[in-house]
Amino acid sequence: MHSTKIKPVVALVILFTAAVLTNAAVVGAPGDDPKTPVLPSPLCDHVRVLEGKLHSRMYAQGVQVYRWDGASWVLVEPVATLFANANYTGKLGTHYRGPTWESNSGSKVVGTRLYGCSPDPTAIPWLLLETVTATGPGTFSSVTYIQRLNTSGGLPPAGPGLYIGELVQVPYTAEYFFYREH
Repeated sequence: MHSTKIKPVVALVILFTAAVLTNAAVVGAPGDDPKTPVLPSPLCDHVRVLEGKLHSRMYAQGVQVYRWDGASWVLVEPVATLFANANYTGKLGTHYRGPTWESNSGSKVVGTRLYGCSPDPTAIPWLLLETVTATGPGTFSSVTYIQRLNTSGGLPPAGPGLYIGELVQVPYTAEYFFYREH
């Protein structure tokens, strides 16, 4: 009986081709932006942006501010700094009540929540937001959708507050993906 051995170079080509094909299936169809984030399916399918092109990605580090109303913790606002990279360097802007994202150049985008999912029970949900208003020249002037993904922390306290009106600041990080029309 004759045995066939695969040469090492051929094996590497086969493995490389399989990896490329597998990655293409995960990222999306031809023509999709390869920087578009991969979301856990089907849990976060509603958080996917179906219209528009990825414009920019920013990393947020800050706090979620909650107020005790006597029965539960209510979100007051996020207070975060937006950075150019995951090392939290290169300040690009701020994120605050609205929810609003404001660039160092002065442009602003205000969004409204469309959908959310919670792939990590120890962190605030991932969100898809649609633009309500975009003002000023600069980074956020043409944004149509925003995703908040890869969150850590930020959940309200598990126990009750000490008094009505008590405020707490809970540290969080997230990645924000900004989209615009094609």
